[in-house]
Amino acid sequence: MDLFHDRLWILGEKLKSINELVSDAQAPIIKDFLKVVAAFGSPEEINAKAAAARKPEALLKKVEAKNKDYLADLEWLMSMREKGAFIDMEEYRRNLLGSAAAAVDHSMSVTLEVSALQYFPWIKPMCERAIRERNLVPGRFIAVRKMKEAEADGDLPAILAAVDIMGSSFVETLDTKGTDGSNPHLGGPATITGYFGGIGQPNEHALAWVKEFLYYYTNYGVQDVLNFNAGTIFLGFLLYKLGVDIHFKISVFFGSDNPYHALWIMTAAKLFSRDDGSTPLVGFNWSNSVNNDTIEASSLVRKALGFENYIRFEHHITETYRNIVIQPYNKRDELLDVAAKVPNISAKHEGADPELEVKRSHSSDILDYFRDKTEVVASGDWDNLKQNFLDKVEACNITAEQLTRKGIGVIPAGHLHKGV
Repeated sequence: MDLFHDRLWILGEKLKSINELVSDAQAPIIKDFLKVVAAFGSPEEINAKAAAARKPEALLKKVEAKNKDYLADLEWLMSMREKGAFIDMEEYRRNLLGSAAAAVDHSMSVTLEVSALQYFPWIKPMCERAIRERNLVPGRFIAVRKMKEAEADGDLPAILAAVDIMGSSFVETLDTKGTDGSNPHLGGPATITGYFGGIGQPNEHALAWVKEFLYYYTNYGVQDVLNFNAGTIFLGFLLYKLGVDIHFKISVFFGSDNPYHALWIMTAAKLFSRDDGSTPLVGFNWSNSVNNDTIEASSLVRKALGFENYIRFEHHITETYRNIVIQPYNKRDELLDVAAKVPNISAKHEGADPELEVKRSHSSDILDYFRDKTEVVASGDWDNLKQNFLDKVEACNITAEQLTRKGIGVIPAGHLHKGV
């Protein structure tokens, strides 16, 4: 076995050849990448623009310009936060555990995550229910809506302002996500085999993804984005290595379903990490097929490479009821087991518990993410989609309660719930 291990050693000259390639400004793929970045300025200038764009006053100014009606909800949210209207974590744990509340293990705390937060008007009813029912607002949200549409109607800056008020992390999905017509040969079910290799960002669309990220980063301070193509994952590593403070999470659509895949991606993360050991890969969303053995084995890889505090393992606990997985799908019991062994996990809720979904006249549907807002409203589905979102938050709270009862800490919106 020792002889086998020796054969796996990577010689220094092989790493040297990689360094020579990525540092060659005349290599076409590197030259083209650097040209896209340079159009937005130096990395320092880019980060400064993003920081200025994400300031509360800058976001509120954009909200006022796009949709003044949203300002009232943002002011209400700020007032509720300042009043301490939301349950604090000591009270939350005490309500569930009584005198045993102090025994909760916060070193293994699980981030509460919900996807997808598509529209700003959903935030207030979620928070009103959290206040009324004395439960939790999630600490992490994902959006999969068309970004140009969200920018046009003011939802983009309003949601960014809201999540900053709440103290939740937030991940956007750029429009260059493969369903934008980038592959001219793919359509619907008649071309389904063409999707087996991933819709992806073919040809010039990888650089278009970089350009789109830099636009939203410098204009709105959007720092965290979804990533599900090997090329754009690599470009995300290069951006960060240059000094641009991008964060990204690998999507469930990337299909990471075994520890060797995790090793491959995290090896690249290590190669292109900064001198301080940090990486832009802050979220690793597993395939729905993954089991706890894979998560535990990959956790050892993550720790060995020094990424335990950087890369969050994001695990789908529930899924949309239609058009993505065979139902019923609920991995809460698996989470309760693995969360006691593996740190830095996010419990992602993409649907309600299946028992609730079957009662809804419009159960959650992954295809709803790709609908135009005008069509959603015209069809009469606006309230249905809002209910689906609130059901996901309810599923997230069921998970939070069960984790807490098992003595495992949870991470909700940090600015709303004191004592996280």
